[in-house]
Amino acid sequence: METLSSLCTSQALMSRSSSPAIFCTSGSVSFTGFSLKTQAFPKKKQTLRFVRASVAVEQQTQEAKVALIRIGTRGSPLALAQAHETRDKLMALHSDLAEEGAIQIVIIKTTGDKIQSQPLADIGGKGLFTKEIDEALINGDIDIAVHSMKDVPTYLPEKTILPCNLPREDVRDAFISLSAASLADLPAGSIIGTASLRRKSQILHRYPSLSVEENFRGNVQTRLRKLNEGVVKATLLALAGLKRLNMTENVTSILPIDDMLPAVAQGAIGIACRSNDDKMVNYLASLNHEETRLAVVCERAFLETLDGSCRTPIAGYARKDENGDCIFKGLVASPDGTRVLETSRKGPYAFDDMIAMGKDAGQELLSRSGPGFFDR
Repeated sequence: METLSSLCTSQALMSRSSSPAIFCTSGSVSFTGFSLKTQAFPKKKQTLRFVRASVAVEQQTQEAKVALIRIGTRGSPLALAQAHETRDKLMALHSDLAEEGAIQIVIIKTTGDKIQSQPLADIGGKGLFTKEIDEALINGDIDIAVHSMKDVPTYLPEKTILPCNLPREDVRDAFISLSAASLADLPAGSIIGTASLRRKSQILHRYPSLSVEENFRGNVQTRLRKLNEGVVKATLLALAGLKRLNMTENVTSILPIDDMLPAVAQGAIGIACRSNDDKMVNYLASLNHEETRLAVVCERAFLETLDGSCRTPIAGYARKDENGDCIFKGLVASPDGTRVLETSRKGPYAFDDMIAMGKDAGQELLSRSGPGFFDR
């Protein structure tokens, strides 16, 4: 395998490789930013900072140490940041994993990465960003898989389990614009770029005079570049991803949860392994953040009950309140935002109770939405 240290972006990295995976042993991902001058906003220059991923890969030799854990991940800067967060936590907790080369990162290109010219809803199917990684896990090519939980289908592949969630990041969405302070400040007819039908429906529900460009895809850096080039007037991105990439200086404002309910499991990292791999199960148990895991379980029970497709805007968020109880909010909507149905639940912050809350909330919205609502 050729040395890839000269490649400075994940897109270039993926295009140079003819194989589905790139192996990073003791390499690291570093982010260096640069600023572009942009239009003034209000009387104050604002710039968007882009991050480049530089993946240093050491050539494999026969003498190289055999990795104890191979981590499978997508190749975007955000996915790599999440994989390295997982690696660093494992190294900090387990001395046997702290040695050079004990953990290997394997970059795998998924269907969602390969098809960039169409909106996700048009591609169809589930697991667009997880299928190839799951296959590598089942085939024994990797030992654990690091996912953004919002990308993970509600039904896991056979022979795999997802026993671990890292502590959840901020679940809110960030508004980013070079010409307006918020969605409310955008002139009628302004185009917002987002590939998320969840965001589109909630934007149009509150601001029907705005327009949405659905095929606004790519990693964080790509979308910020398109915004800077004037393709759209504004975009929304998950605040969690911007924090993990140290790019929060690009945020114009943060949307309250009451204005923009997040995607199910937004801000949560999930780590999967084979169901019969007790060694990996034990490693992952040491990383699991139970409060996050339970919140994700509740939200995914809601999503599973609705059995929504990629064409159905669905949002859900579970959190622990000041009394230690679970507060859940759920939403379904028509893609054009003309119809939005919401519900909420409160109950004990415990596994069985939270699954029941999620399912019950889903059943309520199924009943209220009527036949055909989810077949659009």
